[in-house]
Amino acid sequence: MKKFINSVDTVLTESLDGFVSAHGDILVLGDEHKFIRRRALKPGKVALISGGGSGHEPLHAGFVGHGMLDAACPGQVFTSPTPDQILAA
Repeated sequence: MKKFINSVDTVLTESLDGFVSAHGDILVLGDEHKFIRRRALKPGKVALISGGGSGHEPLHAGFVGHGMLDAACPGQVFTSPTPDQILAA
């Protein structure tokens, strides 16, 4: 086995679905898989968002949580997130 993915076209979507399923108590998946954010946001707090291309995994999503990032915008494989993703988050 060379890779542990079903398809290059769906690797990001499937990874985010699995990550949110495993951590649904603290995370929410944004519309159209554009971002992941904390389930409980603190009103009045400036949001801290990170993002980047998904090479080997959607890395930034792992830093979303209490006392960490408010949201993460993972781009497609080796592609930065779009401005629309960042605005949505």
